[in-house]
This record gives sequence, C-alpha cells and structure tokens, in this order.
Amino acid sequence: MAKGTIVAGVLAPHPPHLVYAENPPQNEPRAECGWETLRWGYERLRRSLAEIDYDSLVIFSPHWQTYVGTHFLGVPSFQSLSVDPIFPNLFRYHYDLKVDVALAETLEQHAREAGMVTKMMRNPDFRVDYGTIVSCHLTRPEWDKPIVSISSHRATQYFSADVMQGNMLKLGRATRAAIEASGKRVVLLASNSLSHRHFTSEADVPEDMSREHIYHHGQYLWDMKVIELMREGRSRELVELIPDFTEQAIAETDSGALTWMLSALDFPNYPAEVHGYGTVIGTGNAIVEWPHYRAGGAA
Repeated sequence: MAKGTIVAGVLAPHPPHLVYAENPPQNEPRAECGWETLRWGYERLRRSLAEIDYDSLVIFSPHWQTYVGTHFLGVPSFQSLSVDPIFPNLFRYHYDLKVDVALAETLEQHAREAGMVTKMMRNPDFRVDYGTIVSCHLTRPEWDKPIVSISSHRATQYFSADVMQGNMLKLGRATRAAIEASGKRVVLLASNSLSHRHFTSEADVPEDMSREHIYHHGQYLWDMKVIELMREGRSRELVELIPDFTEQAIAETDSGALTWMLSALDFPNYPAEVHGYGTVIGTGNAIVEWPHYRAGGAA
C-alpha cells in the first residue's frame, strides 16, 4: 500500500452566517446577501482544492466538545437537522454526510497508542455539531468526500492553554502517522475563528453589513499578527504564541484545532495562502490554506 499523505491543511472558520448568506438548498432560512469577503474567500479555497486529488476531509471542530478524552466519529453516515442554538433564525440545515470510518479508526488507534485517552463515537443517532457541518459545507458544498470529525477535548477550560497545546501537538503527530499508514490523501480542516469576542445583540436584518465590524481594535491587531506569521511561514512561532493569543483575543484557538493541524503538517515553513479575512458579529475569521502537496507531495 502506498504511503498516505496530507495534501493540504486549511483554517476553515465556521460562522453559520456564511451558509445562511449563500442560500444553499439544505438551509431553511433565506438571506439577501452578506459577508461577501469571507464567502468569496471560501470560493477561492474551493477552486484551489479542486486542483488536488484527495480522498477524505479530516476536521477538528470546537463545537464537538468532550470532557473525557478525544472522540472520533465512527458511524458510516448521518442524516438529520442541525439547528444553531444561538442563531436558529439563520441556520436550520438538513445534512446528509458520509464518514470515512476506516480512517477514523486508524486515527483513534494511533492517538491511543501515543498515550491519549480516546473513544470511537458509535451512536447512530448522534447529532453532528454545526461547526463540522458549516466548515465542511463551505469547503466542499457537494458533500462528495467522506469526512472524519475529531472532538475538542476541553483541556484549556479544565487546565490551561499550555496543557491543551501539549495534547494537540501529540494528537497532530499521531494524525500524521495515521494518515501515512492509511495510504490515503487527506485535507485537514481546523474549524475555528481567530479573535472571538462577539456582539451580544443582532441587527434587525442580520445581513446588514453596515453593522459589521471587528469587536475592537486590539482583536484586529492580534489577528493581523497571527496572519502575518502564517503568511511568512513562521508556524513554530505561531504555535508558541497561541496561548497568549487565546487569552488576549479570547480566540477560538482555545479548542486546539489550529495547534493540532500545524503539528500534523509538521510546522510548515512555507507561506500560507490567505484566501480571505473578515468579521462576523465582531469575531475575526481567516480562510487560510497550507498547500502541503506543493512542499512535498504530488497533486
């Protein structure tokens, strides 16, 4: 069997507003427009990934939160209705997705053998979290690739961002080894925003872009620093900065998703491609691709 490879890693934020604004047939609410900068960024990402041959998407979502270990979806398919608990007026999405169970089991095995607490999620009635659904839809709206979803073990909340970092560095190494053993070509998705302090009230018309801006300038400065490190290929410095960034910008990097992905990519030293940056209800969101196949693999 040929050695598997990670062909790309993507920072793929999951504001449900972006799905709402696109008006896909799966989502019940309808929008006039909105958040074009980010939606066009996702369009650029999709065009880039269309040039790559790959088998599966492996996604790490902050909104599948587990408190005893890291869990992996282990059921072949899921169909249900996902309703965002904060924005049910924007996101009521009928999903139908396939899971690469064999790859999920390989990932779980390697993480367990690395000393992590793990579990396969075998409940066929499990409701897939909206972070997984939004990021996967925006990355591949055709839903023609199977996914593997990984839970966020909330070590930052129980312990600290530094403890989370150690766990996610280990999980990233295990992910890379598992993908190599699987023989598959995989795209990784870190489903998180950057700065994450957001508004507490909503405009009468949610897609009214005259109301949209970053929550405060300090968050914007932090986001620009993080993006600068990405664009300059300084991923090791970025990982070292994540605990401070998480605390100061109330960033969604507290989930461990970005640390996991950069570790799995073995800390790329080439420039990432920023497809878009914008705000949603005050939060900072960047769509960023690490085209790993250009650095070491074949497309």
